Amino acid sequence: MLMEDSNKNVVVITGTSSGIGKCTAEHLARCGHIVYGTSRRPESYPEPENFIMLKADVRDELSVKMAVEEIIEKEGRIDVLINNAGYGVGGAIENTGPETVKAQFDTNFFGAYNVLHYVLPQMLRQGRGLIINMSSIGGVIGLPYQGIYSASKFALEGLTEALYKELSPRNIRVVMIEPGDFRTGFTASRQIVKAMSGNDPLEASRTVIEKDEQGGRPPKKVAMLIERIIRKKHPRLRYSIGAFDQKLSVFLKKILPGRCFDSIIMKYYKVK
Repeated sequence: MLMEDSNKNVVVITGTSSGIGKCTAEHLARCGHIVYGTSRRPESYPEPENFIMLKADVRDELSVKMAVEEIIEKEGRIDVLINNAGYGVGGAIENTGPETVKAQFDTNFFGAYNVLHYVLPQMLRQGRGLIINMSSIGGVIGLPYQGIYSASKFALEGLTEALYKELSPRNIRVVMIEPGDFRTGFTASRQIVKAMSGNDPLEASRTVIEKDEQGGRPPKKVAMLIERIIRKKHPRLRYSIGAFDQKLSVFLKKILPGRCFDSIIMKYYKVK
């Protein structure tokens, strides 16, 4: 446990305007934690329940710096950081332009790095802390027609693995959560890249992708997992969460020959 009174950890969560971030902030606040959430446009959302919402755009280094400094000034510490802010790009890689790729990485990878850059020094001064980076099943498996999203999460996985090794001797725990599909606003907010001409290869896969997301588990499951991780003295580096077949696919990737596993994924997503 991070503090002697484990119900009074100061928790910072990025991307709390909706979905997993909002649900997690509300759940941890109800559990007694002091929770700060961030959003690019906090004024656009109803007053949060039991947690404090700050304006911060993870893509903007100065914005992140100001929010972190405000929390440290008020609370004197940050015990838990949950890097949750992110969104998805859907479309064939061949049709995705450099600006779209850069925007995806600016949020999903560099956004997480920006927050780490300003929170980590405080945790090192404290001599303790917990960092949870929100990856995805797409950070373990390169998903067809979600390749740029997968690439951003693969990058976050590599960063988190290295961070885990660097910080373990310094009493800062590092965890990666790899959710499958959950019922959130992620589907509606996905940026779709259309084919430049002819049939769009995304369309057949899109039906599968959106059906899985809309039929996914409630985000409360992730919030409850995070609350359990906070209470663990020695959490694992990785936690996969989602439907049975999605967690099974992560396991199968480890044991099946590459060509065999890839053919299963291609068939599932109707890649022809």
